[in-house]
Amino acid sequence: MTAETPDTSGTPASEPVLYERRGPVAYVTLNRPRYRNAQNSAMTYALDAAFYRASEDNEVKVVVLAGAGEHFSAGHDIGTPERDAHLPFERRAGLWWDHSDKAGAESRFARESEVYLGMCRRWRELPKPVVASVQGACVAGGLMLAWVCDLIVASDDAFFADPVVRMGIPGVEYFAHPWVMPPRIAKEFLFTGDRMSARRAYEVGMVNRVVERSELAVRTSELAERIAEMPRLGLALTKRAVNQAEDLQGLHTGMDSVFGLHHLAHAHNAETAKDSLGGMDVAAMKKKAGN
Repeated sequence: MTAETPDTSGTPASEPVLYERRGPVAYVTLNRPRYRNAQNSAMTYALDAAFYRASEDNEVKVVVLAGAGEHFSAGHDIGTPERDAHLPFERRAGLWWDHSDKAGAESRFARESEVYLGMCRRWRELPKPVVASVQGACVAGGLMLAWVCDLIVASDDAFFADPVVRMGIPGVEYFAHPWVMPPRIAKEFLFTGDRMSARRAYEVGMVNRVVERSELAVRTSELAERIAEMPRLGLALTKRAVNQAEDLQGLHTGMDSVFGLHHLAHAHNAETAKDSLGGMDVAAMKKKAGN
């Protein structure tokens, strides 16, 4: 396909993730705008398939990850009518067993090892640059999707937050906080659960560029197309070099350690509160956040 004939086959508007190729750039779009692109398992596995598709397409040199509608992603689906955390899916990110017929920590750890930590780690290693195009909310699980990307372009109305400490949980599963921002900023970000503006995120080095909302798509495409001028292998090796440097700084082992703490918090909540989320549903989280 050429830039004049974008490849949108197999991605009807009802799909949770849309895929389109324009020239050397693949555009992967989260497509649950009614629910602020909250991530259920159907979306997660569709996103995995889209990234595989982009990786395998020799015409694709750069990937753009975007969200349909007003928001990039409000995080993991903890309460929409299409929540499907109890359903089995074909596992692709690891060798943990099916979670759907298990109970307690045996179920939660298996599922989150697959769809959260495992998926995100694999997406981070996609051997082509991935540029996140972020508008509106990028909250909790939305951070995980943005942080696996190599570059982040944010609109001036974008905001970032990880409020899960309100659940008694030490941050989202893909715990990149002390690597994407300075440690003291990461602590403030987590301790308060407050929103971080796009401008502040730029100041602390979490995003690459802040642009007007009306220009977000165009400016992101311009950056992706500029990167696509580089040789494919050079981009892949450079990405791997920087990722390896991050891992040598403790990113991979740090995540393993915090993933265990994350599940300790789930188990504590399950024993002492209403459920593994500490009884915090969507309405309660919004009330605590004051919006």
